[in-house]
Amino acid sequence: MEEINSSGINMSDENPLEFEIEVIAKDTAEDDLSEMTYNLLKEIKDYTDANPKMRSVGPAPSGSKGDSLAMLTMTVLPLVLPGAIDIIKNWAMRGQGRTVKFKGRGIEFEGSPEELQKLLASLDKGRRKK
Repeated sequence: MEEINSSGINMSDENPLEFEIEVIAKDTAEDDLSEMTYNLLKEIKDYTDANPKMRSVGPAPSGSKGDSLAMLTMTVLPLVLPGAIDIIKNWAMRGQGRTVKFKGRGIEFEGSPEELQKLLASLDKGRRKK
């Protein structure tokens, strides 16, 4: 039986979904953002079956420690997606002023962990109604 959530994602589908995740933190240096992005990548790899990868999005500003600015791309089965989002939410809640920009098939979100939790709750409600 197919389980479709309110974003139109078939949760029982075995076709992987691709998402982009950008880490945003107020008053944070570019090289610190790259390190934060790497730490999030490691947590997602350690605690889910998702397949996140770092992707360069441009050269780092002169004077910064890193070579480039980075974001994550993530390939995940729909069934694994809620766990991966939970890891991202928990990671964001551990830091002051952290937000994530999450973009992929049928979902686009940017905001605080609290706002992400509200989005997840509304998606879960929509899934239970169907």
